[in-house]
Amino acid sequence: MSRAGGYVVLGWAWRGGLAGRFISAILILLALGGQAVAGWYHVENYQGSIGSHPIHLSLQTYDFGSGIMVEGSYFYDDRQSPIPLYGKLSGTGMVLCEISDEKQFQRILVIGSKTPIDTAGCALNLDVTTGGATGSWSQGTETYPVILTRVAGLDDTGEGKIDGSVEIPFWAQTANDRFAGIYTNTSAGICMTKMQVIRKHGAKVVQEITFRDDDVCSAGMLMTPIYMNVEKWIEHGKDVISVNFRGGGAGTTIDYIFDPAARKYRQRQ
Repeated sequence: MSRAGGYVVLGWAWRGGLAGRFISAILILLALGGQAVAGWYHVENYQGSIGSHPIHLSLQTYDFGSGIMVEGSYFYDDRQSPIPLYGKLSGTGMVLCEISDEKQFQRILVIGSKTPIDTAGCALNLDVTTGGATGSWSQGTETYPVILTRVAGLDDTGEGKIDGSVEIPFWAQTANDRFAGIYTNTSAGICMTKMQVIRKHGAKVVQEITFRDDDVCSAGMLMTPIYMNVEKWIEHGKDVISVNFRGGGAGTTIDYIFDPAARKYRQRQ
């Protein structure tokens, strides 16, 4: 099985730099013009397999425009490299396409396609039920069965509900690490209470960054796809990880820079 996406280290500067931040701000302001902050996130998490390979998959459903009704992130457990997804939902049927490079990521998930997306030939075809999903992953002449079990969910479109332990596999990653947000229903609402740094080699949590538990509850709740609430970019040759917070109009960010000596991410002062 080739698992092309799973074997590529997608070290993109996801929306890095000032240009990406400007685009993000515009998208947020446009969205705010049409709806309140509440009601943006409806996420379902699954675990299971593609063929004989264990995977974890997370999907957010929403009308993202250009026909995109689903965006998500998944990774092969033995690779730990998140692969961005987008696709369409019709009844219980779902077709999901994998993002393969930075250009495609920017065009489809950041800027947004100006024309309706075409999901013909996309890798994942699923039939979703209450407890999970089944279907197939296909690429070229290769086809493998997909079996998934629903393990957790997050929904802030109403009163705010968390079901199970919700871990969001952010699209941002480095050559060595991926980043996961742990979302909790706090006294102030749903938000990310901590971010885990997970070393790809060995799939081990090597650092946890916690966020203040106060009456704001804004970490990881900026009005973007939930998988964009942590972004990676490069500054002077160093990896910078930006965590998004709701508030302040277009939101705020806190940057973390990798310290090679300590082998940890430290908050920019």
